[in-house]
Amino acid sequence: MSESLAQDGVSPVVDASEDAAYRKAAWRILPLLLLCYLLAYLDRVNVGFAKLQMSDDLHFSEAVYGLGAGIFFIAYFLVEIPSNLILHKVGARLWIARIMISWGVISSCMAFVTTPTSFYVMRFLLGLAEAGFYPGVILYLSYWFPTHRRGKMFAMFATAVPLSGLIGAPLSGWLMTAFNGAHGYAGWQWLFFIEGLPSIAVGILVIFCLSDRISHAGWLTQEQKTLLQSRIDAETKGHVAHSVREVFLQPRMWLLTGIYFCLIAGFYTVGFWLPTLVRQAGVTDVLQIGLLTAIPYGAAVATMVLVSRNADRLRERRWHLALTALVGGIGLIISATWSDNFTVSMIGLTLGAMGALSTLPLFWPLPTAFLGGTAAAAGIALINSCGNLAGFVSPYLMGFLKDMTQSTTIGMYVMASALFLGAALVFRIPAKLVNR
Repeated sequence: MSESLAQDGVSPVVDASEDAAYRKAAWRILPLLLLCYLLAYLDRVNVGFAKLQMSDDLHFSEAVYGLGAGIFFIAYFLVEIPSNLILHKVGARLWIARIMISWGVISSCMAFVTTPTSFYVMRFLLGLAEAGFYPGVILYLSYWFPTHRRGKMFAMFATAVPLSGLIGAPLSGWLMTAFNGAHGYAGWQWLFFIEGLPSIAVGILVIFCLSDRISHAGWLTQEQKTLLQSRIDAETKGHVAHSVREVFLQPRMWLLTGIYFCLIAGFYTVGFWLPTLVRQAGVTDVLQIGLLTAIPYGAAVATMVLVSRNADRLRERRWHLALTALVGGIGLIISATWSDNFTVSMIGLTLGAMGALSTLPLFWPLPTAFLGGTAAAAGIALINSCGNLAGFVSPYLMGFLKDMTQSTTIGMYVMASALFLGAALVFRIPAKLVNR
């Protein structure tokens, strides 16, 4: 070990010191960001659980639900790039806190929705409030960790999604059951109100606990700050300088956006429709649906971490991403084809969640491998905002097709096809560009 390090011009002492500094940074940054995203994702998709009661109470059709679930992403699309540029300018601490507090307030106010129009308006406002959070964190992590460490960091952050399902699904089922009718309000209303409050509290915590950059971290020694910043600076020298305008004109950026659109279509099929699909498999009790929905999310936690860690270890991005998307698509097809068989359908849903949810942390090391500075802020936001339009298309199309056919089968086949297309397009990205 010492010999190989010496041959590379790096002393064992420096290497150990660097690893210790990165471990400290990861432990100080990631738990808080993971908690933020867990709450963000819960507030974004708890409408999938609320639907189990809300649609009957308010007489919403599947298409109304699908449009309301998806309109969030129209607002997301409109303001995400400005939001990320603001974060790059003013710092992650204040901007992430602002995002969390505003979305927590709006999420709690979802409890007072009464008509399709008010449903659409509140979901649109929630999208405006939350826009910039996810790409902002991706950008923020690129300030701290070099390319070969980002896959694992992105994966650890992204485990918030399946953890949100693992924790939030049973919690949502319990809240809707235990509070249904309390003080004259339905279970779905209590669900929205209660689950929005922690976001406000954690948003306030972010102001006091998050450091904007390496140089601002009082918990690092000066030697550690210098070491970590030198790694980022050395890597940044390899980036081609791009203006914001040039980012929009790069064909490669639009290819990445297309890939991300396909992946997001499968991702939100799981996020918005999993409770409905479990009920379709024959489960009627809301609490049981919540407990069973946690199973696919739990499996996705392990898959996300293990596959991303292996991609970092081998420094190979494309095959890991493509095969994971393929597994997700196959899982969706299995769950749709055997929807009347509870056991087989649950196996399919679990595979679908394992694959579809694990694509995101595998995707983000691709653009961050060659973008830096303001170009990274704009590029990440461009990919995320345009790609997330699939978050509008996917639930709306699923709802429309279900109303038309009285089945989710065709919609699931379409979303699986999107994952397959995304997997194929990954190989249009040069390996030497992303396998650093």
